[in-house]
Amino acid sequence: MSEAAEPALGVVGAGVMGTAIAVLAIGHGIPVVLVDVSEDRLAGARRRVEAQLRHARLMGAAPAEVAAGLTTTVELAAVAGATAVVEAVTEDAEIKAKVLGEASSLVAAGTPLVSNTSGIPIGELGRLVARPDELVGIHFMNPAYLITMVEVIRSARTSDATMTAITELLARMGRRGIVVRDAPGFVTSRLLHPMINEAARLVAAGVAGAESVDDLMRGCLGHATGPLRTADMIGLDNLVDALSTLAERTGEERFQPCELLREKVAAGHLGLKSGKGFYEYEKVLT
Repeated sequence: MSEAAEPALGVVGAGVMGTAIAVLAIGHGIPVVLVDVSEDRLAGARRRVEAQLRHARLMGAAPAEVAAGLTTTVELAAVAGATAVVEAVTEDAEIKAKVLGEASSLVAAGTPLVSNTSGIPIGELGRLVARPDELVGIHFMNPAYLITMVEVIRSARTSDATMTAITELLARMGRRGIVVRDAPGFVTSRLLHPMINEAARLVAAGVAGAESVDDLMRGCLGHATGPLRTADMIGLDNLVDALSTLAERTGEERFQPCELLREKVAAGHLGLKSGKGFYEYEKVLT
């Protein structure tokens, strides 16, 4: 008798973060079912996963001998047997809550549900989930397959059993989670995003160019990439959404995205994924 196949990790959303999380999992031997709304998006996701998996191996971030399988589908029902489900859709509370609610109706009791949000409170996202004690936040950084630390957000209703399961899942993927309490922006976005916003204001005011701002932050303050190159990696559209979420949920005006960020998004200059943001790039694989 053959051994039963290992349950897959369900990942809903085949964008920048969803594909990177898929690479992280399959690169550590965990099969993935990747779900999105169209076959065209999934075809692009498969190409990105293949390219990123090669990159992960070259960087020593994914052992070549343990890669697992990837299944792509437009049917959310395919996550029904998953060992856990990660929601990685657009940073919109209504869309995220709807996806999480639908996923919770499909999976067995005891299956952890994860939101990969950069700042929407987990307790808020749990309003449509059948079992809110099984919901937790994991803020993966981009690229998820290279950055080994993650922010884990425990809501007031997240159970000990869910936290144990998530800790074990992260350990299998070689990740260390730092657990924080639920709040708008958590820790990383609450600190990083306002810094990026202020850096963009300095550029808009003509105080310094983007490269000079980043050089000063790297050389003087030890920031690994500089705030504006980091913004391009996050995606300026994602950044504007996250800042708007912080402003709405805290009531603090300083979190409102500055005009330069809004202008770049309106022009389609979204950063690395579009080929242009504060810097210019070769367009990423689609």
